[in-house]
Amino acid sequence: MPSKGWFNLESAGSMIPETQFFEGDSAFKFLGLTRTQRLYGFVGCLIIGFALSLLGSILLFLGQLGSFAVLYTIGILVSLVGTGFVIGFASQFKLMFKPVRIIATVVFLGSVGLVFVGAFVLKNEVLCIIFVIIEYLAYTWYNLSYIPYARSAVLKFVGMS
Repeated sequence: MPSKGWFNLESAGSMIPETQFFEGDSAFKFLGLTRTQRLYGFVGCLIIGFALSLLGSILLFLGQLGSFAVLYTIGILVSLVGTGFVIGFASQFKLMFKPVRIIATVVFLGSVGLVFVGAFVLKNEVLCIIFVIIEYLAYTWYNLSYIPYARSAVLKFVGMS
């Protein structure tokens, strides 16, 4: 069988059960995406999200607070959408509001709004940066909730457990 390259999930189909990593089939049935295409979508969203956030950060240093707020927040949201390619968009939305993630989700979504308030209403760079840091920490805490024992390890690492 000819190889399609080192990054080929299709040939590993018999080894990786469909439900292990790609649970949300309902979001992809009408698109007909394969596992590899879904993984590419995930990685692509992460790269695009990171690039937008980085571009927004550069604009902050050029004094364009509004552009920073928009690009940085869109970058984080695009990265979040990327996980929908792995677990399905409906599944992700349901999982965001499970008890283990509800606080991180609410803080994350609230800080997204506060970044815009800091940039467009208050026009305060320091507050905007503080809200971005809170947004990033909430996003990180949200993502750690998907990794078994990751939150406990981080709390132990920083001496809070």
